[in-house]
Amino acid sequence: LAFHRTHLISALLCLESMMLSMFVALTMWPIQTQTSAATLMPILMLSFSACEAGTGLALLVASTRTHGSDHLHNFNLLKC
Repeated sequence: LAFHRTHLISALLCLESMMLSMFVALTMWPIQTQTSAATLMPILMLSFSACEAGTGLALLVASTRTHGSDHLHNFNLLKC
């Protein structure tokens, strides 16, 4: 993400893959330790991940409409 940040969609896909790997880790953790204490955490993380994906796509559409493309070097974060 730090080296190849050309498009906003690639940054969003990178974030989604990190969330998916954390979901898989949280799902497999109670199976590995043979406990049933943390069964709600993967569902909460999945719902937060869905909210994050919706917000990211909304930002992608809004930035594409205002700037004309999703290239990250076109965005100036210091200018409002």
